[in-house]
Amino acid sequence: MEKVIIYTDGACSGNPGPGGWGTILMYKEHKKELSGGTNDTTNNIMEITAVLEGLKALKSECEVEIYSDSAYVVNAFNNNWIDTWKNNGWKNSKKEEVKNKELWQELDILVKKYNAKFIKVKGHSTNKYNNRCDELARNAIKEI
Repeated sequence: MEKVIIYTDGACSGNPGPGGWGTILMYKEHKKELSGGTNDTTNNIMEITAVLEGLKALKSECEVEIYSDSAYVVNAFNNNWIDTWKNNGWKNSKKEEVKNKELWQELDILVKKYNAKFIKVKGHSTNKYNNRCDELARNAIKEI
């Protein structure tokens, strides 16, 4: 099965405030950059949205590796937080409603569809694709 690599990042100017997201999809020698933003959002929403938009852009069945500097997103899947949330009726460990539930539900479906694997990268370091996603996200904020 073919493999697609997706890098993602989200940014917010204020939290909440105007926010943007950036995604890079890589397949063999092909690369596609996507970005967008919204006026009133949070950093976490933009981090989730970056992953969602990357997965939504896929056109066929494939294996997916997702690289993100968001511990929130990566840990939700790698530490099985999302399964715990689902089993607890979308409540967190404090018995409160999980924030951004609708986004998590949509993301959960796509992650399962592509059997996506999450890899944590250090933000604002020497990873050129993570840095480019950050640039895309910040540029999206400027365009709002």
